[in-house]
Amino acid sequence: MRERFVEVTTDLLDTHDRLSLLTADLSARLFDEARASHPARVVNLGIREQLLISVAGGMALAGMRPIAHSFAPFLIERPFEQIKLDLNHQGAGAVLVSAGASYDIAGGGRTHQSPGDVALLSTLPGWTIHVPGHPDEAEAQLREAAAGDGLVYIRLSNQANQRAHALRGGARGHGFRVLRRGTAGTVIAIGPLADTVLAATEGLDVNVLYGATVRPFDGTALRAVVAGQRDPAVVIVEPYLAGTSVAEIGTALRDLPHRVLGLGVGLEELRNYGTPRQHAIAHGLGGAGLRLSITSFLGK
Repeated sequence: MRERFVEVTTDLLDTHDRLSLLTADLSARLFDEARASHPARVVNLGIREQLLISVAGGMALAGMRPIAHSFAPFLIERPFEQIKLDLNHQGAGAVLVSAGASYDIAGGGRTHQSPGDVALLSTLPGWTIHVPGHPDEAEAQLREAAAGDGLVYIRLSNQANQRAHALRGGARGHGFRVLRRGTAGTVIAIGPLADTVLAATEGLDVNVLYGATVRPFDGTALRAVVAGQRDPAVVIVEPYLAGTSVAEIGTALRDLPHRVLGLGVGLEELRNYGTPRQHAIAHGLGGAGLRLSITSFLGK
């Protein structure tokens, strides 16, 4: 996804005169071509993530459309105060594009892991948060965000599904897509976990919904799927902190008795470096772990 991000952003800079790109050393060399063509609009600020966000806010207030990029912990967690004040408080729009996801850079240790980024950003209003599961989805989300004016976070990952589930039939909406129908419960798969969820629920009598956008949360689609069910059971599988969207489900189904289980990255810090796959299995996000959690919750 990051390679697609570089390719598409380089193209967008050629066609959108008010678009700018800000980096904080990470990935900066990937934009050498774009910097040579647009030296005033492609700026590497060095390892100064707070400044990265503040400059993005200033550019937005000056009428530009900034894209700020770094790894997730350095883009969201480290400069969170600047996001809150220099973007939200000032009413300045920007596009934040991260890489690394929760533990894609497992060899980098805890400093390069950010399972709490979506939960943290969800404490602020007005953000559209995309979690693409395929490079094609990431490209569509990026092109839409570049042409807009609002606050957008695009969370890229090295993990990807085999197909772009959110773009079936050319659709580019932000809502959930129904991948499978069932009657015993509903499982929502977010972003790059869709293929694993589909495999884990093979043969189970459950609905499977897919989402590549988690904020705003598509409660309308969820309600439509569970309509008519008695005491619906909902499982949401997210590739970041477990339970991040449980409150959103509660709000969507607030007038319906229901059960909900949030699966994702656990709070416990895993201190062995390992590989991304090993981290996923340890957090119960491998196929076997997901099937066990889902079937236990549904009672089947």
